[in-house]
Amino acid sequence: MRVAVTGSIATDHLMTFPARITDQLLADRLDRVSLSFLVDSLEIRQGGVAANISYGLALLGHRPLLVGAVGADFAEYGARLSALGVDTGGVLVSATRHTARFLCTTDPDGNQIASFYPGAMTEAARIDLAEVASGADVVLIGADDPAAMLRHTRACRRLGIRFMADPSQQLARLDGGDIRELVEGADHLFTNEYEHELLLRKTGWTTGEVLDRVGTWVTTLGEKGSRIDRAGEPPVEVAAAPATAVTDPTGVGDAFRAGYLAALATGRTPPDAARTGSVLASLALATVGTQTYHATPTTLPPLLKAAYGPPVTPSG
Repeated sequence: MRVAVTGSIATDHLMTFPARITDQLLADRLDRVSLSFLVDSLEIRQGGVAANISYGLALLGHRPLLVGAVGADFAEYGARLSALGVDTGGVLVSATRHTARFLCTTDPDGNQIASFYPGAMTEAARIDLAEVASGADVVLIGADDPAAMLRHTRACRRLGIRFMADPSQQLARLDGGDIRELVEGADHLFTNEYEHELLLRKTGWTTGEVLDRVGTWVTTLGEKGSRIDRAGEPPVEVAAAPATAVTDPTGVGDAFRAGYLAALATGRTPPDAARTGSVLASLALATVGTQTYHATPTTLPPLLKAAYGPPVTPSG
């Protein structure tokens, strides 16, 4: 199964400030704040939801098509993904903007001062799926410029391509009408537990009404694992794979989706796909960065067996 993954592609600049950010704020001077932090460390990580998911798929032997917008500064990042097996033919390079960038300073208490520069991501709506995603069997539509998410969804319907809705952090920005359009007719819908409730509130739909419109709704539940809902069937809960270490939760959800898609593409059932997703998520949780964990088609089965017992027989 040929998978195309659309969504953000970004670079994260993460810094640590040894003192407390709150101690630098003067209560009687909050109307005119001017602060500069001398930080102890800087980590530059390659990320973005579409790139993170594509990374995981490539590790497991797939050749996903990455679809998103970047700047000319993406050359080194793109070469690394290509070397891993990601098809970057669906990436639009902006002539004027940098690749999206997240800059964040964190103190020992977890307080943060952060900025997100969308940059080239604002041009993602210029991408025509009919031109770049020909031959794709399924398209995962991840968090991106909202206009791009809507355009890609409409293109999938027009072209008759199966699509998966994964609006994630963009749910906070999208209105109910846009969310309903993104979800209607999706083969899969992915949310975390909080996004699950937010989607219901903003669309005005009940859980049953959502399930009447999507094939499968996968909700990740953090350390509790995940739940799979389908219309007319009882929910199926899949336990999380045991974590060897809890190091960095950033990108864990993207790793879950990568594992899920990889298993689904080889004919596994949704519960078994969720188990594969959970194993990949546990590997991501144990490493710093969203694209630093390692897995292969050979190393994955023993991890699955250790976490869940003998493998489930593929469907079909």
